Amino acid sequence: MISGHMRGLLAALLMVVSTGVASPALAERGSVTNLPLPRFVSLKAAEGNVRRGPSLTHRIDWVYKRRNMPLEITAEHGHWRRVRDRDGAGGWVHYSLLSGARTVIIEEEVLDLFQKPDPSSPVRARAEAGVVARLGDCTPGWCEITAGRQHGWVRKTALWGVGPEEIRQ
Repeated sequence: MISGHMRGLLAALLMVVSTGVASPALAERGSVTNLPLPRFVSLKAAEGNVRRGPSLTHRIDWVYKRRNMPLEITAEHGHWRRVRDRDGAGGWVHYSLLSGARTVIIEEEVLDLFQKPDPSSPVRARAEAGVVARLGDCTPGWCEITAGRQHGWVRKTALWGVGPEEIRQ
């Protein structure tokens, strides 16, 4: 006979196995920083070498050349972070090239920036696909962004660099 406590643990385990998604309490943590994995950061430097492995002896596969580009950290090893970009390309980058400042990339051809997180509110500006913007507050469906001197609210689904369930204040 299974106790109530064990039944709860088994239910949680089955949920993770069946959905592939862990609850925040079960989220993976980085072995170096103890921060959640995966997590979003941005490229601090104007250029960042992306290596095949976590050391200077590993070959450089390519170079990121866009300051503030959002990246997703998927693993940690010493001073190195395995990252991926919005296209799924990735590799190992030295932690000193990364920043905790949050940015996003616009994924829609033309995106309206609204005054409020409401599509009936006035449009303040428009942004094109590929624009990198600073990420502000996020509700379940909307995020506030700033690109250059323009800022406003956009649907979260139009952005890469923020989690679908992420709330920011």
